[in-house]
Amino acid sequence: MATYTHGHHESVLRSHSNRTIANSAEYLRAHLTADARLLDVGAGPGTITMDFAQHVGHVTATEIGEAELALSQKLAAAQSVSNIDFSVEDVHALSFADDSFDIVHTHQVLQHVADPVQALRAMRRVTKPGGLVAARDADYAGFIWFPLAPGLDEWLHLYRAAARANGGEPDAGRRLLSWARAAGFEDVTATASTWCYATADERAWWGGMWADRIVESALARQLVDDGFATAADLQRISGAWRAWSDAEDGWFLVPHGEILCRA
Repeated sequence: MATYTHGHHESVLRSHSNRTIANSAEYLRAHLTADARLLDVGAGPGTITMDFAQHVGHVTATEIGEAELALSQKLAAAQSVSNIDFSVEDVHALSFADDSFDIVHTHQVLQHVADPVQALRAMRRVTKPGGLVAARDADYAGFIWFPLAPGLDEWLHLYRAAARANGGEPDAGRRLLSWARAAGFEDVTATASTWCYATADERAWWGGMWADRIVESALARQLVDDGFATAADLQRISGAWRAWSDAEDGWFLVPHGEILCRA
């Protein structure tokens, strides 16, 4: 497993806890059935996972460690979700038996793992014949925004450098189809969808979140400790995010690749 670039600071969880089927897994919705067993690889804070639990028969949520898994466990307890269990797993070597799940889902995970092709092979192994492996990942090189801001250009350059130093691939979205084919899938439907932030509230949330993340999260510590940037550099970039948030014509687009792979 590669190092998780974002870490789990509050500013990171603020973003991840906003995710639902509607904004992050709509491409999979039509395949969610009441009797399906679904494996959610890399559940994070569990908001998509709990959403799945309302649509399928049973969900198994995984994370890379007990502390990370506790986030979705806490949410399940708070929402009294009972058709769910939890497991600490390495996505490259899942512990489940062959043909255990009807659907295996992962969101914003393959961009961070050491070997995404092996991860897809492992997910395929635990999927029943005829079942689906579903993956969605952002593509950082495709991010676009307005107004133009040198500070945000610098932020993007630094993030991609840090992610690659950690063994990940930040431009994963465009690679999902090729990774699925390399993993042995022959029946793959590749699509795309976006997040777009353009209203005052959306800009305040997205820009404010990144303004905090660039100075407070694991990413910030890595950038300084590894010599990519100084603390002063990160404060300047944080200011650029806040300036973008305040721009009345501010607009930001995050593209995602998606794959539905028939096992």
